[in-house]
Amino acid sequence: MYKNTRVAYSSKGKGGAVILLHGFLENSSMWNKIDKELSQRNKVICIDLLGHGKSDCLGYVHAMEDLADVVKAVLKAERIRSVTLIGHSMGGYVALAFTEKYLKNIKGLCLLNSTAQADNEERKKLRLRAIKMAQTNYESLVSMSIVNLFAEDTRNQFLEEVEECKEVALKTSVHGYIACSEGMRMRINREHVLASKGFKKLIITGKKDSIINHKQIKEEAGRTQTPLITLSNGHMSHIENSKELISLLKDFIKSVG
Repeated sequence: MYKNTRVAYSSKGKGGAVILLHGFLENSSMWNKIDKELSQRNKVICIDLLGHGKSDCLGYVHAMEDLADVVKAVLKAERIRSVTLIGHSMGGYVALAFTEKYLKNIKGLCLLNSTAQADNEERKKLRLRAIKMAQTNYESLVSMSIVNLFAEDTRNQFLEEVEECKEVALKTSVHGYIACSEGMRMRINREHVLASKGFKKLIITGKKDSIINHKQIKEEAGRTQTPLITLSNGHMSHIENSKELISLLKDFIKSVG
């Protein structure tokens, strides 16, 4: 429970703690293949963030700081002091907010198809339009949003996975959609957090990612002195480049120690 709100999570394996944070319109099930591999040598915790999966909503805005406090509550429940965070897309925003608030608890931070930058003005306007559409034509909005996350030229290879992602996304309530959209729209730039020292860090991105601009993320990695690994496809690296990603995450966690 967090502020009288139900938070769902799973825990597998033993060893150093690794927390996997899903993205917007996803839930902890996105990690099913990955946590099976990572939990062979680590304690892997997958959290349903507020308004997603089996976790309830809390108010009308899910700020990234609130979601970070949810992660902290899970750590407290599991009696974990230090952790490696791996966050996909919105999960990366949450991981950065957590790192800013609870730096002493961080051993490693991996942004997967994510960024430390805030939304630009154009992106903020797009989110507001999407919020309005969610109130009247939610299914079409979600369907269109999910399809665009996959690289256009290889999308046909993942038709089954695209449909599965749509099904998962539609389990997110309109309330959850709006609350997290507002939270992402309001989030601040946290490049200063990514530039911090004292923990291992990594950015993994997709060359054809339609959400995270490849040129901009390369510049961000340079400014923050963060190692960057570029995969060949789009925003859904856990599906489009799954085998390669698992290997990269294993190596990163091992390097954290």
